[in-house]
Amino acid sequence: MKTGWARAACSDSALCGISKGHLRALVAELAEPWQARRESELGERRGHGRLRAAGAGPDHQLVFVDRVLVTLVALRWALSHRVLPVLFATSASTIGRAVGEIRPLLAARGFAVPDRPAVRLRTLADVFAYAKAEGVTLRIDGTEVQVDD
Repeated sequence: MKTGWARAACSDSALCGISKGHLRALVAELAEPWQARRESELGERRGHGRLRAAGAGPDHQLVFVDRVLVTLVALRWALSHRVLPVLFATSASTIGRAVGEIRPLLAARGFAVPDRPAVRLRTLADVFAYAKAEGVTLRIDGTEVQVDD
């Protein structure tokens, strides 16, 4: 099954929460750290460096762009990892693995502050400190999201 329509639908700002331009920039920014982390994990698992050329071996069930989209949509809408596999013709475990790979990259990247591209808020303490310094009132979303123990 082709997943181009799923990528087109999920890349709409109504679903992923960001504009297509911002999405392109985010994918470009996260691609290198993701690839480096992936190669490091594979190297640790194998116990040695690559024996084949880069790109050899099985393809990912989800390409990197789809991994980012799945993560953004899952986090934005608090979707079960059983919903997105239907769109991308894959399994719930693949979706869970993709979210598990991309989420730490997003967290390490931090949150940009509008009109101040140099400022990145990486922790909740950073958010509170910024709000206090700028006189910004924060609203906390108290939505309950079920989490596995």
